[in-house]
Amino acid sequence: MQVGINAYSLYKGFNNVQIAKLTKDSGMHEFACVQGQKTLMGRGDIIKETTLEIFNTKEAKEWNEAPKVSLDHKEVNATSVDLWTSFDRSTGHHFNLSIDLNACTGCGACVIACHAENNVPVVGKSEVRRSRDMHWLRIDRYYSSEDTFAADNAKKEEFDGLFGEKGSLGGFGQMEEAADNPQVSFQPVMCQHCNHAPCETVCPVAATSHGRQGQNQMAYNRCVGTRYCANNCPYKVRRFNWFLYNKNSEFDYHMNDDLGRMVINPDVNVRSRGVMEKCSMCIQMTQATILKAKNEGRSVVDGEFQTACSNACSSGAMVFGDVNDKESRVAELAQEERMYHLLEHVGTKPNVFYHVKVRNT
Repeated sequence: MQVGINAYSLYKGFNNVQIAKLTKDSGMHEFACVQGQKTLMGRGDIIKETTLEIFNTKEAKEWNEAPKVSLDHKEVNATSVDLWTSFDRSTGHHFNLSIDLNACTGCGACVIACHAENNVPVVGKSEVRRSRDMHWLRIDRYYSSEDTFAADNAKKEEFDGLFGEKGSLGGFGQMEEAADNPQVSFQPVMCQHCNHAPCETVCPVAATSHGRQGQNQMAYNRCVGTRYCANNCPYKVRRFNWFLYNKNSEFDYHMNDDLGRMVINPDVNVRSRGVMEKCSMCIQMTQATILKAKNEGRSVVDGEFQTACSNACSSGAMVFGDVNDKESRVAELAQEERMYHLLEHVGTKPNVFYHVKVRNT
């Protein structure tokens, strides 16, 4: 009946302390999990951490090092190299989303808000076990400790000294095991809305394209489900509709009855079987804000632009806005020394950026 289990027996005798006994059950249970990696090992371009002492005493290039690539056999900053000629992004609105890893608590409110706003279907545990999750926005969790943090930045000979024999895979295995008292980092990851998006160049039917306001857009009625875009996405944020999830008794969740379908947002279409879908940066919300300001004969003020996730974030970790408005909060955050992009060396020029996590240990 999808109502859970009665927990009243845990409150036996109205005592807040109860005696319980654990027994090992027979058989195997496969957990529905969308993340296989655990620690920071080898993921310094994905999630960046430092301590307050290093943050206060050392230059930003030491704790937020810009990735380097080779150009004409010389080491240069990755951001200075382009595969394509950049287009003019200085006119009109250009939307950016800032995510502060210091403020994110991993509560999941942004994920729920995204599901509700964008009619993202609930597919259930059995589908997630088959790697068919449908979240447009996920929260990755990483465990960090002094060992993994040191080995992340170690040279090969230092790494071999820290973890096992040279060339042994056991060293990597040890690094993927969390410490006894690990630190935890949460990182929301959605479509990065790359200005040089690798998904757009491989779509044979131009179902995914780039908008004038910075969004990477999907035309669902063009998509034929080749999934080339998902293969070419370095961030693993595109989702394929394996089934028709609404009006389908196999997925008996909120889209299968009249009352549940009343909750569906009429501003966002309900996707069908065989198409790719992903975060739209809530284009329906930004367009509604622009039209409202136009009807009232005024300019959009800072803070008026919102997405479902930034609206729902109670800790203020997510800030959304027009980066072309130099007075806006998101434009200020884009200039901070803690700012970095996910997998910056790939050269995708994302419109989502993160801020390095600073630990006060």
